[in-house]
Amino acid sequence: MSLVIYNTLSREKEAFAPLDAGHVRLYVCGPTVYDYVHIGNARPVVVFDTLYRLLKRTYPRVTYVRNITDIDDRIIVRAADNGESIEALTNRTADAYQSDMRRLGALAPDVEPRATQYVAEMIGMIQRLVDNGHAYAADGHVLFSVPSMDDYGRLSRRSRDELIAGARVEVAPYKKDPADFVLWKPSTDAQPGWASPWSRGRPGWHIECSAMSARHLGETFDIHAGGLDLIFPHHENEIAQSRSAFGHPFMATYWMHNGFLNISGEKMSKSLGNFFTVHELLDQFPGEAIRLLLLSAHYRQPLDFTHEGLTQAKATLDRWYGALRGKDARPSSVVPQSVEDALNDDLNTPQAITAIHQLADPAELRAGANALGLLQQDAEAWFRWTPADSSGPSEADIDAAIAARQAARKAKDFKESDRIRDDLKAKGVILEDGPKGTTWKRG
Repeated sequence: MSLVIYNTLSREKEAFAPLDAGHVRLYVCGPTVYDYVHIGNARPVVVFDTLYRLLKRTYPRVTYVRNITDIDDRIIVRAADNGESIEALTNRTADAYQSDMRRLGALAPDVEPRATQYVAEMIGMIQRLVDNGHAYAADGHVLFSVPSMDDYGRLSRRSRDELIAGARVEVAPYKKDPADFVLWKPSTDAQPGWASPWSRGRPGWHIECSAMSARHLGETFDIHAGGLDLIFPHHENEIAQSRSAFGHPFMATYWMHNGFLNISGEKMSKSLGNFFTVHELLDQFPGEAIRLLLLSAHYRQPLDFTHEGLTQAKATLDRWYGALRGKDARPSSVVPQSVEDALNDDLNTPQAITAIHQLADPAELRAGANALGLLQQDAEAWFRWTPADSSGPSEADIDAAIAARQAARKAKDFKESDRIRDDLKAKGVILEDGPKGTTWKRG
């Protein structure tokens, strides 16, 4: 079957038809880099990485852009609190983000623009909005005039009262309308700033993605994606800016949004003690186990993320890798149709996982799992993964124990052989004897 996508704009599933069949263009909102990203931030990365893989198998060329926001008031505050420069903070946390996402099996985007590199484009776009009557300058600020756009709110489907309520955080005397939002704001001497026609200042959050997507994907493109929480105001305001600046009836043809992630049934919160960063979880579980759990629910549905779920995801991968162990399981060049059909149905990853469970051939098993970014490593490497805080024996110690056990068996000292096996098991290492020798895994 051909790809079908649920379009947030229409609230319906639609057949995917790219603007250019030879070149699909995808934009996903990335992180604001002031700290390690939490597990909720990882869900859109994993979900839309799976989409990216699917598109790359289907179309001759795909350009995937995922930005990094390195201009933000939270960054300014955190850098001051840490006593470090903004550049040092954003570089360090961006590097950590990229490393963590690689460990989750996410492919690097084709372009990963940083907002600070595109301020000139943002200023140019803001000036265009001022010139065509969709924005106005006031007290060193520039604001988008929401009443200038007749169908503002179409994506979020919010009423006028809801739009104003959502803008309350930016209520200010220089606003002509309560719903108007900031495109540019002045900076103090202590804050980062750039010269502009209105003030030495910095861009608002929303204009960043509009400018970067236009620069790398064009004034209109195929898919814009991100978390459900971005529908309003971020994506709504992106649409307003881009359409008003360029004069097109749409910005992106399809809008995709992943659902919220809860921790053990509750909203993630530092005050509840259930706030987990990807970085710390990767010390406790393999990246593929985290990825599998993130794909275990349909991307549009809420996902309950638990340590029990991670344990189960690892057990599932243990079974899959066990089926590959000792076999020449290079993936088939073609993804099994049952897996591909599930993914083409609005990225139905739970159905795809069910289909993978039914694959008996090792090459097909790896090919099906690879479509989800899973079974990406050698089976032996998988079974030798160790948690960061493990007190168990090292690989060298295990290999030495296996050699001692083999020597005991050769000498027919089966009591000593069993003792070594049981000692390793008590330390969390399970030995498996087979025709090609003894292998091991951490239990």
